[in-house]
Amino acid sequence: MNVKNCKGCGKLFNYLSGPPLCPSCREAMEAKFQEVKAYIREHKGVGIAEVAEACAVDAGQIRQWLRDDRLEVTEDSALMLNCESCGAPIRSGRFCDRCKANAVNGFNNILNAGKPAPPVKKDTKDSPKMRFLDS
Repeated sequence: MNVKNCKGCGKLFNYLSGPPLCPSCREAMEAKFQEVKAYIREHKGVGIAEVAEACAVDAGQIRQWLRDDRLEVTEDSALMLNCESCGAPIRSGRFCDRCKANAVNGFNNILNAGKPAPPVKKDTKDSPKMRFLDS
């Protein structure tokens, strides 16, 4: 049994997975998330500071929801993040599409580096083989 203190209220609880929050604080956090999501839908073009003030949520928590891909904003929104690799503006997550593709290609190259190259098939039509004639 893994017992931890809740980051929200400080109570002891049986920790299973995810953020270290007790079930009641987790429910409250989910309710705040739904409130923020609804506010962003209703008020297009708002910034993180305005959403945080209107919904009484920490701006860092809103950024975390965006980084975790729980929230995604429209192209014209002021809630843009920056790619952690190149700094390009993104709507959610940690990396832009180009940096994600570069990372995947790099990982694939690493995985395929130890594998031998596939054998090259020869054209057997004109290969110099010994031929036998039937008598």
